[in-house]
Amino acid sequence: MSNPTRAALSLGLLLPMSGIVNAITERETFEVSVSIPSAEFYVIPSEPDWIHQEQALPFNPVSGKFTPLRKNFDVKNVNGGITARMSTEPYLSNGRDTDNIPLTVTFNRKRLSLVAEPVITELDGQAGQRVGLEIAAALPVDAYRPGSYYGSVHMIFEALAP
Repeated sequence: MSNPTRAALSLGLLLPMSGIVNAITERETFEVSVSIPSAEFYVIPSEPDWIHQEQALPFNPVSGKFTPLRKNFDVKNVNGGITARMSTEPYLSNGRDTDNIPLTVTFNRKRLSLVAEPVITELDGQAGQRVGLEIAAALPVDAYRPGSYYGSVHMIFEALAP
């Protein structure tokens, strides 16, 4: 083997080890978004990562009860108070109406129903506040029936005029 051939072969073997050749490259791309609420009126979750995902109510088989879901909302209405209501009665279902589990929804410690009721006072609405949401399973007459249950909670918030 000639010297030029040997030099080329040596150079070809050394180049990958010299750092001149790129190592394995990985690239990541992700989406970024932001939602900025209106300064005049908003009712938004304080922890936004949960609102559009299924939420579990953990069941304690020893006590036979569910642990309520508790979350916080930031609220504001520069013109006054805020009302809230349920658009439908909330419940969990396994597909059999006789096994439905009614849910109790409270917002700022006020139980929500199908009728709009004030949940934020005029002064608190104007200042803005962080308030609690709690969703709890109602206790059954006997015991909860085994199975997988699913449901939806639909709340409607409205700004009160001064």
